[in-house]
Amino acid sequence: MHPNEPFRQFQGIPLDARTDYYQVFADVDGADLEWWKKTREFCEWARPRVNQAWENAEYDIEMVEEASRRGLIRDGIDIPGEDPMSIRARRLIGFELARLDASTATAQGVQAGLAMRSIEMLGSEEQKEKYLAAMARMEIRGAFALTEPDHGSDSIALETSAVRDGDEWVINGEKKWIGHGSVGHITVVYARMDDGNVGAFIVDQDAAGYNAETITGKAALRGIPQAHIRLNEVRVSEDRRLPGCRSFRDAAKVLMGTRIGVAWSSFGVAVDCYETALKYASERIQFGRPLIKNQVIQQRLADMLMDVTTLALYCKRLLELEEEGTVTEQQAALAKVTSTRAARRVAANARDMLGGVGILLENNVMRHMADIETLHTYEGTDTMQSLIVGKSITGVSAFTG
Repeated sequence: MHPNEPFRQFQGIPLDARTDYYQVFADVDGADLEWWKKTREFCEWARPRVNQAWENAEYDIEMVEEASRRGLIRDGIDIPGEDPMSIRARRLIGFELARLDASTATAQGVQAGLAMRSIEMLGSEEQKEKYLAAMARMEIRGAFALTEPDHGSDSIALETSAVRDGDEWVINGEKKWIGHGSVGHITVVYARMDDGNVGAFIVDQDAAGYNAETITGKAALRGIPQAHIRLNEVRVSEDRRLPGCRSFRDAAKVLMGTRIGVAWSSFGVAVDCYETALKYASERIQFGRPLIKNQVIQQRLADMLMDVTTLALYCKRLLELEEEGTVTEQQAALAKVTSTRAARRVAANARDMLGGVGILLENNVMRHMADIETLHTYEGTDTMQSLIVGKSITGVSAFTG
């Protein structure tokens, strides 16, 4: 049997041999393959919807709720009564959602990878029981609020404060670029406590003093809203504080998982752009012959495949380290910056190869090309990831001048 036969039986997907050139994922089987297939089936159902939502800058909550009904809004978190999901399945789901649409993948990342993961990693047993299952079903939409208007890359310097007042905490400050921050139900707010350490608090979005404005004018990730949040004397009870968050390092543990997720999402974006370009070049007739009969086209397709294969190998090795429990923040940083750079090259090549129709949303590439710019920036910019890696190989910090 051809090593890719399980994929070929599934309509030539998730990955055929022209994409998975080194057969990096040809060994995916069992429950992991079933999760991958289930995600791909959802994506085939959802694909006709994503461009309209992106063009209109509308959040297709019904689509994300459908993903949750199929068990895909979990990020591998164990939910009582739900089928187990391995780390491998978790990453393949994220890859496939981004292959469909980075806005949808970001919605899953915000809900599960950030908000739910904060509660799962740092919350009490009571908090986990109250929120996680309901959030996996999208009955409760959650946001993760760390970034501030004046503190993006240097989020460790956050200014939002949480002051103890009897059995309550009083939170003041601002947060920006917060997915689900204006269209959700709860927000996990990270703030500086009285003792100078960082705490995390579950804040209801309808609480007095919580004001969120959806950011408009975005030219990327238009299919999910992000918010500018102002917190003015917002009061939360002590039982809404996540007891496992005692420093910025605790927040960073959550972020490491999402940086790995961005590497996988970039891989998904690159694959969809490459496959679109390959299909178009095979069918487009110019000067009496298909584009693929031109040397320059074949070379550019080969260039794209080089990047796609690099991302496959990066993600597979990162997966192995994650499964072993040995992956480091520095390794995640290297994968994040490498993956977004490569995906940008693939998207640009594909857009150019499609010529004029490359700017049409119906061909998906222009949407991917715009969205990869956001992936390149969030969860730590290109520069910040490079400095994390640079410090690890030189032993010298260059974060400040």
